[in-house]
Amino acid sequence: MPLDPLSAASSAPLAATPTGGDGDGSTAAPAAVEEEVLILRISLGEDVVGEVRTRLRFDAARPYEVLLTFHLGRPDEADWVFSRELLRDGLRTLSGQGDVKLWPAYCPCHGATVHLALESPHGSALLEASRPRVQAWLDRTYALVSERQERRCGPTDAELAALLADG
Repeated sequence: MPLDPLSAASSAPLAATPTGGDGDGSTAAPAAVEEEVLILRISLGEDVVGEVRTRLRFDAARPYEVLLTFHLGRPDEADWVFSRELLRDGLRTLSGQGDVKLWPAYCPCHGATVHLALESPHGSALLEASRPRVQAWLDRTYALVSERQERRCGPTDAELAALLADG
C-alpha cells in the first residue's frame, strides 16, 4: 500500500473522467470534467486524521464553479460550490475568505498538498488533498474552458450596471 493515501489506488476509478457528449461515440468536447474518487484527509481533532471520499466536478456551462461533493455514505451527499479561480490560486498561495479557504503545503509524509478549510453553521473542517492530483484535474478544466473563454461567459459590465440600476 502506498505511503500516501491521497494517491492510493482503490477499486473505484481514480482518473478524471470527462462526461457529457451524446453517447454515440462522437468526439464532441465533453461538457464536464469529473474526478470520480479523490480521497481527502480530514483533521478530526488533535492527532486524529480520517479519510473522506469526494468528487470534484466542473461543468463547462458554469465555468466559474467547482463542485466538491463529499460521499458520507448517506443518500444526502454534502456539496460545496466555490470558484475555479479560488482553487487555482489556493494551489499557489493562501486564497479565499469566509467559508472556503485554500493554501498549499508540504509535509515529508505526503509531499505537496493543498489544505482546504471549510466553515458552515454546522461546523468546520480542515482537509488535505494531493496538490498534483488537484492541479492535474484543474488543468483539464482549463483545457475544456480556458480562462479567456471563462471571462466571456459572464455578464458584461454594461449588463451588470443595468441589473444593479434596476434593483
